[in-house]
Amino acid sequence: MQCKMVVVGKIRHWYVYFAVGVFMTVAMLSGILQPLIATTSLPSVPPPLFQGNTSQPQVALACNVFWGEEYLPNMLKTLDENNVHITFFIGGSWANKYPEILKDLANRGHELGNHTYSHPHPNNLSKEKNKEQILKTEELVANVTGIKTSLYAPPYGEYNNTVLMAAKDLNYTTIMWSIDTVDWKRPPPQVLKDRVLKKLHNGAIILMHPTAPTAQALPDLIAEIKKRGYTITTVSDILK
Repeated sequence: MQCKMVVVGKIRHWYVYFAVGVFMTVAMLSGILQPLIATTSLPSVPPPLFQGNTSQPQVALACNVFWGEEYLPNMLKTLDENNVHITFFIGGSWANKYPEILKDLANRGHELGNHTYSHPHPNNLSKEKNKEQILKTEELVANVTGIKTSLYAPPYGEYNNTVLMAAKDLNYTTIMWSIDTVDWKRPPPQVLKDRVLKKLHNGAIILMHPTAPTAQALPDLIAEIKKRGYTITTVSDILK
């Protein structure tokens, strides 16, 4: 008798599993579970942008500023003389020390981006700490210039899903680069120019910093880029 009850119990369990399976299948086919699936799916992680619109002969100069203020006057003079506006990604702690230089960059018509406040390794931070770094710089830049930043260049070129989602939550576009001058190693100006020119392409984002070789190479670099038929502009412009 006990054996029969066990068998009957197993059969009943089988019928329950079978009924649930049928219901789930019918529900999926009829769309009943679609709202549930939509609400439980993971949020999409926007990829960083390494270049802009490749259909146009335009390139952008992206200059990360956390030091090198002594080289900015010569660079700005060159940019003015060539009627070129670029994107400066601003470090908040640097801007806190040099608000007049930050204001000068804005007054000259250059685009301002966000490069965190203290230049941490973003991959080592939580999403909230990444947000804090961005927001602190955003607030400082806005207070000094009246401009709200919307482009984000993570320090060291580091990013993971946490970093990208922090930027997305704050409505920032994460920007990388397709050509690196590696000017922080202080190469000879000719080496810097060759690095850029041999990789030049439509929509290129050219990473640089305010360094002595960059300031020295910039006049000839701009002239050669223009000679090859490219327009030099801001990061926002080449993303259009």
